[in-house]
Amino acid sequence: MTSLSTRPVAVDITRLVTRLRHASPSGIDRVDLAYARHLLAQAGERFGLVATAVGPRVLDRAEAAGIVEAVAAGWAEDGAAEADPVYRALAARIGGTPGPVPGPRAAGGRARRLIQARAVRRILGGKRVGALPRGSLYVHTSHLRLDRPERFDWLYDRRDVRAAFFVHDLIPITHPEYGRPGEAGRHAERLRTVGRHAAAILANSRDTAERTRAHLRAAGLAPPPVAVGHLGVEPAFGRVGPAVAPDRPTFLVCGTIEPRKNHLLLLHLWRAMAERLGPETPRLVLVGRRGWEAENIVDLLDRCEAIRPHVVEVSGLSTHGLAALMRGATALLMPSFTEGYGIPIVEAAASGLPVLASDIPVHREIGAGFCDFLDPLDGPGWGRAVAALAEPGSTARAALAARLEGYRAPGWPEHFAAVSPLLDSL
Repeated sequence: MTSLSTRPVAVDITRLVTRLRHASPSGIDRVDLAYARHLLAQAGERFGLVATAVGPRVLDRAEAAGIVEAVAAGWAEDGAAEADPVYRALAARIGGTPGPVPGPRAAGGRARRLIQARAVRRILGGKRVGALPRGSLYVHTSHLRLDRPERFDWLYDRRDVRAAFFVHDLIPITHPEYGRPGEAGRHAERLRTVGRHAAAILANSRDTAERTRAHLRAAGLAPPPVAVGHLGVEPAFGRVGPAVAPDRPTFLVCGTIEPRKNHLLLLHLWRAMAERLGPETPRLVLVGRRGWEAENIVDLLDRCEAIRPHVVEVSGLSTHGLAALMRGATALLMPSFTEGYGIPIVEAAASGLPVLASDIPVHREIGAGFCDFLDPLDGPGWGRAVAALAEPGSTARAALAARLEGYRAPGWPEHFAAVSPLLDSL
């Protein structure tokens, strides 16, 4: 058996290159970054691969690692919470702490564009895919470009290269009503690309793995072996560290504002609470940018005067800023209709924050020991649970918090330990 430490490995960094222009990472970005750093740091021959319109380009270890670290530096994820102006502004709004002060910042938009332009020049000067040594392992950890099957035709010519693809979710296929028009067909094309080329599939949960196998079989494609590794929680999330001090019970929702996250249920609950409780209404903080097909949610956020004093939106929050927010909040609310994983649940648990989540399979998989679960359609049940958690000296919150004692969130070392045996076996 050839191990990862002795075989040539090429990690696809195409998505990371495109994210040079963004100030903060998404969940998939963090997976891409973790894999790129892990694989490029290992002994043996290591390469970065970037898909371009003129074919894939291969970069040596140093070139690829330089691009990866430029992306990470642009996100400024390693700075302290107090140095994050987004966090400081939020803390001032909900807890009375001082506003923004100068501190380390991610590169501005113009600087990121210049970095990206330099990276693109290096990529276009890279070698063709024929430069990969025989018997290489190719690892693709995002869904990017998989709906463009011609971008992966080079794998037909390099039959000696073994390919592993990471599948994050099948939501556009299983729940097309929550996606953009046409996204179900595009995602089915992504899965066909995986089914044609993958010698192995990596998945973030058993739920994703089972759905992937079932879909490939239904499409007439034989599923390759699948390894499941729960996503690693960043070290910033923990019980020790700065914590926001809100001036009233404060609940968090984390994730892009879109219909499948079920923000609408919570906003209607908050409207009812605001009409009943007035200034005593708990606060709801929505962490995440506005997404797609979210007109009804946005209408409430922009036009409903009743919730305006009690609902706060924040985007661009750093990892350390989010961790500080979690350490001081009342509970995380995760009422999603469907998820591929649900990383905020384990980030919250690592930070000592009680979690109330929708009763869906993947939430049961990752949070059965500490979450309270409710049907995502049970509006009255969510209302009662929030009210109980917001009470002064809440016994419901104390009981949920007690379940977190001794909890240890999965880290990236555990993730790679779970998936490496399959990769080694190829």
